[in-house]
Amino acid sequence: MYIATLLTAPAARTLDPALVEALRNAWGGGAVQWLSPDEAVEFEMPEVPGNRWDVWAELQAQGVDLVVQPAEGRRKKMLLADMDSTMIKQECIDELADEAGVGDRVKDITARAMNGELDFEGALRARVGLLKDLPVSTIAKVLDERIAFMPGGKVLLATMKAQGAHAALVSGGFTDFTSAVAAELGFDENRANTLLSENGRLTGEVGLPILGKQAKVDALVEITGRLGIDEADVIAVGDGANDLGMLHRAGTGVALHAKPTVAAQCDVRINHGDLTALLYVQGYAASEFVTN
Repeated sequence: MYIATLLTAPAARTLDPALVEALRNAWGGGAVQWLSPDEAVEFEMPEVPGNRWDVWAELQAQGVDLVVQPAEGRRKKMLLADMDSTMIKQECIDELADEAGVGDRVKDITARAMNGELDFEGALRARVGLLKDLPVSTIAKVLDERIAFMPGGKVLLATMKAQGAHAALVSGGFTDFTSAVAAELGFDENRANTLLSENGRLTGEVGLPILGKQAKVDALVEITGRLGIDEADVIAVGDGANDLGMLHRAGTGVALHAKPTVAAQCDVRINHGDLTALLYVQGYAASEFVTN
């Protein structure tokens, strides 16, 4: 059996019951289960519909996300998450670059790297090089003044951890940021690159080895092995080209507000919902969310 999940932005709550019923009838689905009134719903069906992506495109135009996946094994034992533009709204290196006066140059490289147009390691070295001589104190300033969490992150972490899940934050960004974000949101561990400094200023170099696309896959393999769980027990989430490896290896790989070239390579695409969408696709109802 398969599950079709439809959801929309929590602030909008514009999911039309008539639309859901029409789709259920067209696809020969079972009883409709509302996970959150006017926001998220699911129903079972015997097979993956041949017009799945045509319907997906039509629903996208109406502000609705559609996910079709096997019914078995949806609820996961581990969350593996990217940080920049996933658990937080910003790209940390872009915010540092703004403070250094090289924002436009760095943002262009970041965008091209996340689209998969540039080699990640080379792009990271180039961007960090432009930060040379920036005071280390700028990192704390950016954390305090420029970084905002993606909606739904705390609820996602709290709800999965209440069910015994493990949470790991893996980023091509920097430990100065992942350690703070992980602590605030409740991740069990975090991995990222290291910005090198001397005498209170960045050197323009990054510590080796550089953590890129393969490092995220390695984290998935190493952590699941340590925990004694299968890769199928993992839900991974990210938005950039360097996330594709872990998104494809995990049991459920979620492209969240991802670059179009990245989303096109993933079966689970969330463009309208927030991070609580990762709970809905696992079959959690809003009444099960841990919000404190």
